[in-house]
Amino acid sequence: MTRTGGCRCGAVRYTLSAEPVATRLCWCRDCQYWALGNAAVNIMVPRAAVTVQGEPRRWESLADSGNHMCRSFCGQCGTQVFSEALENTRHMVIRVGTLDDATGIAPTVVIWTDSAPSWAYIDPALKAFPRQPG
Repeated sequence: MTRTGGCRCGAVRYTLSAEPVATRLCWCRDCQYWALGNAAVNIMVPRAAVTVQGEPRRWESLADSGNHMCRSFCGQCGTQVFSEALENTRHMVIRVGTLDDATGIAPTVVIWTDSAPSWAYIDPALKAFPRQPG
């Protein structure tokens, strides 16, 4: 199934030509920034299955996992679109909110629960990891 998506203003668009490998809620401190205090909802996808139109801006940082992260966002509207661990050459993350149609996408895993605020609801039906799963 092919999916499309992009930023709010349309300057960055992408096409995904593979199904997600995983759909996760992430409570790491970085994702809480991107999700304005909540968990980020992300799909992990094969990098080779993503084509991008437009020029996203990038910001690199060292994550708590020890991975060197590259976050891609629209330089015009600021929408967070992608996240990539530079050490993981096979997969990348797409923010679910940027999909044009998220039908059939639902989280099955919650990660970085140790970083979640005390008020966060962690659905007991989902597999949960206190930090980054191996």
